[in-house]
Amino acid sequence: MKINLVDLGRMSYAGALKIQKAAVEDVREGRLDNTFFLVEHPPVLTMGRRAERKNILVSDEILESEGVDLFDVERGGDVTYHGPGQIVGYPILNLNDFERDLHKYVANIEEIFVKLLHEQYGIETKKDKGKYTGVYIDSRKITAIGIAVRKWISFHGFAFNVKTNLKHFDWIIPCGLADRSVTSLDKETGMNLDFELVKKQTGQYFEKVFNAELVSRKLGEVYDENN
Repeated sequence: MKINLVDLGRMSYAGALKIQKAAVEDVREGRLDNTFFLVEHPPVLTMGRRAERKNILVSDEILESEGVDLFDVERGGDVTYHGPGQIVGYPILNLNDFERDLHKYVANIEEIFVKLLHEQYGIETKKDKGKYTGVYIDSRKITAIGIAVRKWISFHGFAFNVKTNLKHFDWIIPCGLADRSVTSLDKETGMNLDFELVKKQTGQYFEKVFNAELVSRKLGEVYDENN
């Protein structure tokens, strides 16, 4: 199966969210094929459906002074952080094409990073066995997952810490899990990583796990901002 791959580069969270929502409707109506957006955001906090304000550890005034926006969004999960050096992926997929199984869909996203980290960097990971999602190195989360589904069209997705400023996670209790920490690929490997190479690897493992062919397209080919 062919899936559009659109690299948005670095884009505001608000801008990417607008594109996601338009793409969800276009995929649902058959105007757009399944599409996978990759993006890197400026620092931003997002609150999922289970989020509690107490899991943000700094005041709105401090966030404003740091230029950090705060969004309430439809995805599952609690509070999370996005920022430079993090690969964020938004698969906009008609899940009728992928067994119409939400648990399998989330497991497939996790499997992307289980395989990538093992095969490319020799890092052994695990998935959370409880109600929480994500990929961990021991108790250190390296990939957060929070999805939403509207009429079997998926949106939101994952955040993979590659060269992320981990100090920014001190602003929050990530995903509301105070007993766990957050890590990044550069910290775990001690390597000066090529961010674009890791992004390419993420696409390659997405193809493997979802048994798909990614076709690179420009944003203007899949999204009309005037609509």
